[in-house]
Amino acid sequence: MSEENDNGMPDPEELRRIWEEMLSQGFDPEALAKAAGFDGSPESLQQLFANIQGAFLIPTPPSEGSGVNWQAAAQSAKELAKVGATSFDDSGRKELLEAIGIANLWLNEATSISEVLIEPKLLSRTLWVDDALPLFRALAEPVADRMNRSLGEAIQEQLPEELQDSLKGASEIMRSAGAMMFAMQLGQALGQLSREALTGTEVGLPIYIDQRPAFVIQNLQEFIKTLELGSDKDQAYIYMVLRELAHTRLFKHSKWLREKVVAQIREYAAGISFDTSRMQELSEDFDPQNPQELQAALESGAFLAARSPSQQLALDSIETNLALIEGWVDAVTSQAGLRLPKADAIREAVRRRRATGGPAERTFQTLVGLELRPKRLREATALWQQIGTALGNEKRDALWDHPDFLPTATDIDNPDKYVARIKSDLGIPDAMDQALRDLLGE
Repeated sequence: MSEENDNGMPDPEELRRIWEEMLSQGFDPEALAKAAGFDGSPESLQQLFANIQGAFLIPTPPSEGSGVNWQAAAQSAKELAKVGATSFDDSGRKELLEAIGIANLWLNEATSISEVLIEPKLLSRTLWVDDALPLFRALAEPVADRMNRSLGEAIQEQLPEELQDSLKGASEIMRSAGAMMFAMQLGQALGQLSREALTGTEVGLPIYIDQRPAFVIQNLQEFIKTLELGSDKDQAYIYMVLRELAHTRLFKHSKWLREKVVAQIREYAAGISFDTSRMQELSEDFDPQNPQELQAALESGAFLAARSPSQQLALDSIETNLALIEGWVDAVTSQAGLRLPKADAIREAVRRRRATGGPAERTFQTLVGLELRPKRLREATALWQQIGTALGNEKRDALWDHPDFLPTATDIDNPDKYVARIKSDLGIPDAMDQALRDLLGE
């Protein structure tokens, strides 16, 4: 049996011995440390085990059994966020605050949804990590739990029988190693996202439950520079503020919306299956000289099994909701920004950016098994624009009063039929009917 230190946990040297026994058929502890983001030195290996111990010493509510050390994930993310970070630029702050006043006035003309009265928050990259972590934890924890359990089971199944006694009670340590790798990968993804995020709704969902607008000033400035607008850069500030304020107005108005999408994603993630045969194959054939193999498998989603039909239906529903949200924001922002001569160019740049995503977003995608980017942005935007033209802004926006009122994926494909049906339900005659009524004097 293993020796324990004062806190009841095996000391780092004993943990190392256990891992060497447990993984002697394939994994090696130093390779595991490298895969988790450490350099494989004795000091970094000891830090890995210290972090594993931390995962046990930090109480985890019964409903949250992933074992992921979120403090370690946050620390990893913040270290990456600090690289290349600069202090707030006063000129950028001034231009942003001026744009907020203009944007609210223009949005009042483009939507019937009232403005958010909470003061916008100006963020550094590290502050964005702090504020965004609760949302990403909510999205990622179910899949982390499933993955860690599956990884622990896959390794345990291939252990020689003679090691079972020495590993009695060590199953949680195996889970913790997987949890630590997940935390490090998520931390790396969040850290990189902090260098790409422009606002508080960067991934289509607001990071704040109270729907507070937020802007990462350094990133926003750097993005606007890439647009090469010269003296017209103030138009880019206004356009980006219009988008963020439109997002926060929508989620503030539809109080159920954020929780609904988060719940959908968590439910989808909780049903994800893992390819345990792939895990076993990797553990059997793992090359200690190539620790990146494990990290690459985690990043690429190689452990994720094929989606079931029910999983695909759930994913389709999530993607439809994200497209409807982004499409409404795009339609309203476009309408509100008609006074901006450069609006079309800025809009297209934003669309391309949202459509492709960055490396961090793709890493997060493989970790949780889904994309947070709307795949049908242009079609959803066209639908909302057509609804607004036919019914007016007030009736268009009233569709967000309840989830049952929202268009479906089929409606996005057939906007003409949807608009005709809504007009019929509301008793609004179409142009031909109205012309006939006018002719008959009705």
